[in-house]
Amino acid sequence: MVAGIHHITLITRKVQANVDFYVGFLGLRLVKRTGGFEDATQLHLLYGDATGSPGSLITFLVWEDGSPGRAGVGQIGEISLAIDPASIGFWLTRALSAGLKPDGPSEEFGEPVLRLKDPDGVIVKLVGTTTLKASAPWASDSIPQEHAIRRIRGATLFSETPEETQAMLVDHFGYRPQATGGAISRLVSEPGDILDIRDASGFWANAPGTGTVDHVAFRASDDAELQSVHTALQAINSGPTTMHDRKYFRSLYVREPGQILFELATDAPGMLIDEDEATLGSRLFAPGDSPKLLAELNVILPQFSMPGEPRVIYRDLPFIHRFFTPGEPNGNVFILLHGSGADETTMLPLGHEIDAAATLLTVRGRALEEGAPRWFRRTGPMTFDQNDIAGEAEAFAAFIDGAIHAYGLDPARMVYIGYSNGANLLNAILSLHPHLIRRAVLLRSMAALEKPPAADLSDTDVLVIAGEKDLYGPYARPLVERLRDGGANVELATVPGSHEFADADVPVIQQWLKRNV
Repeated sequence: MVAGIHHITLITRKVQANVDFYVGFLGLRLVKRTGGFEDATQLHLLYGDATGSPGSLITFLVWEDGSPGRAGVGQIGEISLAIDPASIGFWLTRALSAGLKPDGPSEEFGEPVLRLKDPDGVIVKLVGTTTLKASAPWASDSIPQEHAIRRIRGATLFSETPEETQAMLVDHFGYRPQATGGAISRLVSEPGDILDIRDASGFWANAPGTGTVDHVAFRASDDAELQSVHTALQAINSGPTTMHDRKYFRSLYVREPGQILFELATDAPGMLIDEDEATLGSRLFAPGDSPKLLAELNVILPQFSMPGEPRVIYRDLPFIHRFFTPGEPNGNVFILLHGSGADETTMLPLGHEIDAAATLLTVRGRALEEGAPRWFRRTGPMTFDQNDIAGEAEAFAAFIDGAIHAYGLDPARMVYIGYSNGANLLNAILSLHPHLIRRAVLLRSMAALEKPPAADLSDTDVLVIAGEKDLYGPYARPLVERLRDGGANVELATVPGSHEFADADVPVIQQWLKRNV
């Protein structure tokens, strides 16, 4: 029979703040970092005890700068971690010293509880209990082993159908009723972890996003048990069930009647399948272990530092942005602007391929079209909102000025590389804010300003690259002529292919950089 909680998975908006809280403050061990199995370009972090034991794992999907969600009906509203009852005072003092605002201590079902909120606003309860055994406690320099978090205590489920939610947990996942208090029914597993089912009738609906719990996973001893539960769920028409191989465990997903997502995960093969205990969590893994994908993910996925290590301190600037810092930076800084419908991660592999030692500052456009980012609004397929171009160009110029001062960037080593809509903003900035951009690479670009002001571009070097089969290719020549009329030193190159940027662009840009940087 299944035996308690395997892991709980949440969604975070800021990876660095998340690591600082769960590793730096709570003292959990980072036991695995991977590209997501559903989307490899989404970072997935797993925290736990010394060996990443089932029952200790708190995992996070990283939606960097993603939209916040809201806990509500059909979702998990709180998670709880087990500590020694005598450690409540230690954790209260630690929380106050860290500038947190703990709630409690209070008592729930006879246990001392300290409530905290993580950086995304998720309620994390530290619960004093002696009913759970710790498999491999992980102590840190600032948290003695006797005060260390032992494992997961449980979770609170918000259900409008609490009786049906309870029935599924009892019939198929090995829980049994333990106690009732007010609107909460407590279930307990054989190992002793708990699930509190809150009658959430009349609560607001949940909204998926950052700062929410995605699912809770229960333990299956092996594949046979996984298949047995799968068969039993199909027999009661439980709704769609899907099975997956997640490398570190095999699993089954199902939504219970109240629409909370449950997973059933095998204990084996576990976190030690590709790392030994001493090096757990020290490097990135890619789904399928593809070297090519891993190299790309090392650039695309958001970087973070462990507590005590040097890190980029992000500033509050007008545009969402991200840095990629290579191991041995050479001083060059590429400012990357994506095309319509993409985001700040899209240009990172191209920038890294051009110069693996360059620091990459990639930025997200603020205009939205059907929910996808772009740099300014358009009024038709080939016409653009001129006032919006001017406004966003001014905001971007302010962003660059702020970034130079906040991050200590050297303007003499900065190269702006824009693609499509991002390149169009750059060529508008050249006219609206001359002398800001000294070197620019414009991929598949066209003039966006209908009446650009006269501007002195004599101190500007520009590379325009058109696609041989690009429908927008004919617009490159007029753009080049306009920039040359302003005094810019402009080179025009044509590469095979159409509108998408490709490997053929890389050597052209590299040769141009050798001549101009």
